Amino acid sequence: MIGGLGIWELLIILLIVLVIFGAKKLPEIGGGIGQAIQNFKKATTEPSEIDVTPKGEKKEESKDKD
Repeated sequence: MIGGLGIWELLIILLIVLVIFGAKKLPEIGGGIGQAIQNFKKATTEPSEIDVTPKGEKKEESKDKD
């Protein structure tokens, strides 16, 4: 059992998805889910702070300090 679902429940869910979307759309759906998981993993591993200061302002600040 995976997360409380048995093999028969998973097969029924897969059959319903196949009927709704069709066999040609399943690879696209799988690719979309894979991309979403990849983006989620990337977002959780990146630093939480992002520098949004424009590049021009950084140069001006360094000139003012000298």
